[in-house]
Amino acid sequence: MTDEQVQPTELRERKSKKPFYFNTSEHLLRIGREKATNLSQLLEGLRRCPGDSVFQHTFRTLQEHHFIRRGFSNDFAHWALSACNEPALAERLASVDVREFTSIEDLRQSLVQVLEDYGQHNPDAAVREADEPFHFCASDIVVLPTTFVPDTLPGFADGLRRVSIHSIHHHFIEARLRLKLMSNDFSQWLLEEMGLPDAARAVNHIDIYTVTMENVRQQIVRILERALQ
Repeated sequence: MTDEQVQPTELRERKSKKPFYFNTSEHLLRIGREKATNLSQLLEGLRRCPGDSVFQHTFRTLQEHHFIRRGFSNDFAHWALSACNEPALAERLASVDVREFTSIEDLRQSLVQVLEDYGQHNPDAAVREADEPFHFCASDIVVLPTTFVPDTLPGFADGLRRVSIHSIHHHFIEARLRLKLMSNDFSQWLLEEMGLPDAARAVNHIDIYTVTMENVRQQIVRILERALQ
């Protein structure tokens, strides 16, 4: 059954077996043991660092990028430009689209490949000292509940309108590490509890690069409003 075959009245009244618990989270940044002072060391560090560190410097960087709207949307690209003065490499690292990956290890290998190729063609750049070191980091996450626990689609839409953008980020970006990059909490609930595969797919396809978390909120609400009309 597609979303269009479900009557809006039925959707408004349908209750889920499991309500959606809107949470938010705080990050406690943890600096790891790995650090790099040139591109060759960045490559070696990227090969060895924990998967959570790869996620930190790609997906989690999107949160800061959404707020400041400057520079590149992953830390590796930003460092290649700002500390190593290698704009061509920065562009190539930034062009690695995290949305295409369903595995942290596959994402890691794609970034490693870019650095390997660049180092082979630019050996002097690979060992040139950077202006400042790159520290591999990860985050310890403290999850905090909110008062919004809807079990209907209208209640879910209302919760989306009212929670903070930190909650939106928690469920839309952070969840991807837990869900092996396959989806997000909103899409999972729409699919599993509301039986709305089209809406779930539309939410998961929202561009996490070019829009802010506020834009993400607005787009999800519009998707839900269309389903309820």
